[in-house]
Amino acid sequence: MRPPRAKYFNTTGPCDPRLHYMLPPTPRLPQARELIEMDRYFVLHAPRQTGKTTMLRTLAADLTAESDIAALTFSCERAGTTGDDIGAAETILLQSMRRATEVLEWPKELLPPDPWPQFPVRTQFGEAVSAWSRRCPRRLVLLIDEIDALQGNSLVSILNQLRDGHNIRPDGYPFPASVVLCGLRDLRDYKIASGGAADRHNAASPFNILADSLRLDDFSADQIAELYDQHTQATGQEFSKDAVDRVFELTQGQPWLVNALAHEITFKMKMTGTITAESVDVAKERLIRARATHLDSLAARLQDPRVKRVIEPIVAGMPPGTDMSFDQDVAYVHDLGLIRDTRALEIANPIYREVLLRVLGDRTERFVRADPRSFVLPDGRFDLMRVLQEFVVFWREHGEVLIQQEGYHEAACQIILMAFLHRLVNGGGQLDREYAVGTKRLDMLIRWSYPGPDGERLLQREAMELKVWRPGESDPTPDGLTQLDRYLDRLTLDTGVLVVFNRRSKALPWAERGAFEQAATPSGRQVTLLRV
Repeated sequence: MRPPRAKYFNTTGPCDPRLHYMLPPTPRLPQARELIEMDRYFVLHAPRQTGKTTMLRTLAADLTAESDIAALTFSCERAGTTGDDIGAAETILLQSMRRATEVLEWPKELLPPDPWPQFPVRTQFGEAVSAWSRRCPRRLVLLIDEIDALQGNSLVSILNQLRDGHNIRPDGYPFPASVVLCGLRDLRDYKIASGGAADRHNAASPFNILADSLRLDDFSADQIAELYDQHTQATGQEFSKDAVDRVFELTQGQPWLVNALAHEITFKMKMTGTITAESVDVAKERLIRARATHLDSLAARLQDPRVKRVIEPIVAGMPPGTDMSFDQDVAYVHDLGLIRDTRALEIANPIYREVLLRVLGDRTERFVRADPRSFVLPDGRFDLMRVLQEFVVFWREHGEVLIQQEGYHEAACQIILMAFLHRLVNGGGQLDREYAVGTKRLDMLIRWSYPGPDGERLLQREAMELKVWRPGESDPTPDGLTQLDRYLDRLTLDTGVLVVFNRRSKALPWAERGAFEQAATPSGRQVTLLRV
């Protein structure tokens, strides 16, 4: 007999309990089974690579094995190429359903009709699942994955057929007892597409059973520890508590990131011994630099106008929009997983925050020609003041052009300085950024490791606050000094730097910008003030 295969942390596709470390999927969303057993139609949504497909497959298998239900999970992904060709979409969906049943080893009486009965286009899908419901001795449940793949009239037609079948079920019409639409988008989008309004009182849509549709949540810190403990039990290699805490801090429980960090450490880096928080930080940098597929796909969303409208004020620290369309954009960006929630507009986790800023700063980094090694002092410390002096030269030469080219125009100053610093800090240190909508500031912390006199590694920390003086506003320097004071308090540092960008028409000519001053914070700290 072959020995069992070694398990690993999964970062591609649905999880397989024979191959992957994984948490039990269904306890993550117990309401789903309850609603199915109540014969409800509902939406299950979550960002990509959070475990939706694994959840659906496990739920369908459990329901079929333990109840009077025949539950089938199938994907709409192949039908995504059909566009408005409704007949082609219906054909592919029915093929996908049949193919999904062929691997399940169900008894013949549970299987769909073979061949499917033929009906006119725009009714074929609904009539086919009705015929299956009529012949199936159990309650038929359809868990429709990747519903977002359907586009235009094809999506509208499928949703309309589901709505029509749902509404005449009470009259004895055979139709699936429960339907789950699973994808990125929330309830309102399917209501609109199926001919209703986005409000919560649209009786014309069957997908209105809850005030909110179900969302698959990210992992908690305890769940991360439980997942990682499976690796410890299998191999003896432990994750320290600090490592688990650091993973949660960096990922906020996003499932793909949780698995990707562990996979990077245990498989690619081949770490031995106890895994520490320092190991997690190294793995984080490697993931970001490699721009893994998941991170790259998120970054590609930045040019979507709806995404830009939400992300730009967050990066710039500006007040958010207040109209209805902005609220809809916020909900859309939340569905994509880019922001944490729809009230406190913050990037979902520090890794996403880092990736988005690095992507936005790519153009600026290509203009930076300075040698990072030239800013390291003889004792190994980082020469921040020399870097800022070099930035003034860079700003005078390239700032006007880069601002005009930057798609995120309102956040251009912040993006350009962060990209410049990252280009010079990267390799010997790390640049941490904190920003949030409405704060009118951006906090940055440079962490630089250098050798001490006895060979030990010492940590240099340099804090900076960024402000922008916009047209029609008063000088933000007093507020900036107060905010820098609070930031230094939090970091327990004695000094820092405040950078004020002047975006007014009254600003000095570009060739004259960049003046250093000494200033005092409200608590009396002596700090450097740079006006550019």
